[in-house]
Amino acid sequence: MNAVVKLPAIDGQDTPDDTPADMQAALKDALFHPMGSPGVYARTWLYEDVVERLGAFVTEQRETGTEILRFPPVMSRRDLERHGYLKSFPNLLGCVCALHGTDAEITAAADRHEKGGEWTAALSPSDLVLSPAACYPVYPIVAARGRLPRGGSLFDVACDCFRHEPSPHLDRLQSFRMREYVCVGTPDDVNNFRGRWVVRAQDMAAALALPCRVDHASDPFFGRVGQVKAVSQLQQALKFELLVPLHSVDKPTACMSFNCHRDHFGTTWGIEDAEGQVAHTGCVAFGMDRLAVALFWTHGLDTARWPASARAALGL
Repeated sequence: MNAVVKLPAIDGQDTPDDTPADMQAALKDALFHPMGSPGVYARTWLYEDVVERLGAFVTEQRETGTEILRFPPVMSRRDLERHGYLKSFPNLLGCVCALHGTDAEITAAADRHEKGGEWTAALSPSDLVLSPAACYPVYPIVAARGRLPRGGSLFDVACDCFRHEPSPHLDRLQSFRMREYVCVGTPDDVNNFRGRWVVRAQDMAAALALPCRVDHASDPFFGRVGQVKAVSQLQQALKFELLVPLHSVDKPTACMSFNCHRDHFGTTWGIEDAEGQVAHTGCVAFGMDRLAVALFWTHGLDTARWPASARAALGL
């Protein structure tokens, strides 16, 4: 599905004076309250109601036999290191730090703040990091169960995620909600899974009346080696994104992604398919906050005036 559209005004009526900057400012005022850091917001009920309804809409698409897991916003630092995250995205990582030591040492650090000094120098890393993606915790869980059943395994996972990329734009939050469907199995299992979801996701976008297109994509790998990884990812067609025009048609926002990891997580965690071969993995990720922002950006703030198909899909 390819569409070139004029961005609608906030009230749902087209006017020539509305610009993306005006749109973002109006949405930010109505849907969020600042919390002192770019990309971290308190969220109004108008916004959260749509996010919850989006969650229910995604749930309606869940395939039979999918296991449901919900994760906290933190995960094991050792597990993330084993995933290889530091080789690919060290600039996005958030580590949970704490004051360690004796009572006297912790008290001394806190007292420095009271005296106008800097207390954070006394922090040291804990064994937790902020989860950068919803699917990461599922792979060690799968590995601990032994060989996969024939046909592989499907999972519905979600958590609050964090990526250290401060931005004033509402479609690039530091703290955001991610929902994923994950497939673990043979290469055919994963390829068929992703193929189904590329089609299904476009049907979902059509129901939500969101103009979109699906295109090849790459992850924002870090550094020079990252550029090589990105080119390889594109050449192998390992990642597709469902793109919705917010700021412009030329620079759309990725609201869903369809990812093939090949045998990376299978090798990392020793996951075997039913025949004892290294398992492949893939996922479809829903950026719940990006989808919600896209809906308000495209249809306006008055949900009663949204297109009938979007209202029906969300039960409005």
